[in-house]
Amino acid sequence: MTHVPIDPRTDTESALWGTETAKAVANFTISGERMPAGVIRSLASIKAAAARANADLGVVQRDVASAIAGAADRIADGEFADQFPVDVFQTGSGTSTNMNVNEVVAALARDGVYGRHDVHPNDHVNAGQSSNDTVPAAVQLAALASLHDALLPAVAALSQSILGLAARHGDAVRPGRTHLMDAVPVLLAQSCEAWADQLDEAAEQIAATRFPLARLPLGGTAVGNGLAAHPNLANRIVAELDASHRYGVPLALPRSRSARMGAHDALVAASGALVVLATALTKIANDLRWMASGPATGLAEIRLPALQKGSSIMPGKVNPVIPEVVLQVAAQVIGNHTTITVAGMQGNFELNVMVPVMARNLLQSIDLLANACTALAERCVDGIEVDEERSRALAGRSAALATALNPLLGYETVEGIVRDAAANDRTIGDVAREAAARRGVDLGDVEKALDLDRIARGPTRG
Repeated sequence: MTHVPIDPRTDTESALWGTETAKAVANFTISGERMPAGVIRSLASIKAAAARANADLGVVQRDVASAIAGAADRIADGEFADQFPVDVFQTGSGTSTNMNVNEVVAALARDGVYGRHDVHPNDHVNAGQSSNDTVPAAVQLAALASLHDALLPAVAALSQSILGLAARHGDAVRPGRTHLMDAVPVLLAQSCEAWADQLDEAAEQIAATRFPLARLPLGGTAVGNGLAAHPNLANRIVAELDASHRYGVPLALPRSRSARMGAHDALVAASGALVVLATALTKIANDLRWMASGPATGLAEIRLPALQKGSSIMPGKVNPVIPEVVLQVAAQVIGNHTTITVAGMQGNFELNVMVPVMARNLLQSIDLLANACTALAERCVDGIEVDEERSRALAGRSAALATALNPLLGYETVEGIVRDAAANDRTIGDVAREAAARRGVDLGDVEKALDLDRIARGPTRG
């Protein structure tokens, strides 16, 4: 069966949904943005698993349950995506989306493909369920799937891309900078390893948030006490979902379903870990922009790939477009987290009524970060060229080289050397040799101390 996109306001003949969806479409003309597809697909997976479990438990007639499961499986696979038109800014429990899914599943289950059963959206498709437990569970599953399939692999790939840059230019020396001022020279590899370590630690924190996300409040129904659900239903749903191995971590039921329905701390925590990644990406993107600045009037230690014209008026201008995209993504993710945090604070008694906006922002952040990491790796880092000669020359001019003389001459003497060199446009080495001669310090020790490669490599790198 092939479906084409439809306008929910006018094309009701092509619609599989029913009256509750139509009411929601009319009521929530807010953003024109629908509930994320991942939530719809996860919710359908829950419906399919619930139908099979309800059949085994004698709650729903087996042939009806089989029709429901077959229909829901197709939705979970991505079919009929145009049949879920409800605005993401809707009733705060996501009831409208749950009703929408129930109605579409019921309509498909009644279709001749499945044998024309009398299927009711609430009595059969929603048996043993409530929007209050299934929608949060679907959001958590959607987040887990996106983390497992997209974001964590993208972060790992970017980290490896950066380490590849380090391997290609392992001995390149560049000037260190603190406070945006000259500091002790370092190896480019050291900078790359620092970036990769930031990404790896951010990924560790993101991965850790999956375990709270994997605790699903299924079976809680309306207020967490499981009224109208078979006592074994939730365990069977979770077991079937877990058997798919789609989520990267084992799924489970929480100690308290009420805690997962009245509050959504796991979503807030996951979003917070995404902010750590956004922060790391901001550092990396800004470092790359600074190092590539110029080329004539900036640092120009590296050259980023020239992907497109940088100006509509200045011919030949090339801009760091991918790092700029990454910075914008990071800003959006941080803004999304603010909304998620405020939404997470809005739980009252047995229900938090901000689930849709939390779903929208969390899944958007995951998608944006995954795409940004991939773009940064493939369209920027992999194509970076390093001007090793210029970078080394800049490092060699740094007054911070004098730091290596502290053990030989003492801080106060070295400070005088730095001032003398700056005031008289002389090199640190020339002034240092004169000072060493006056104090009877071996000039060979001075030369060894000022060796650029030795300084950049540092004692920790041998």
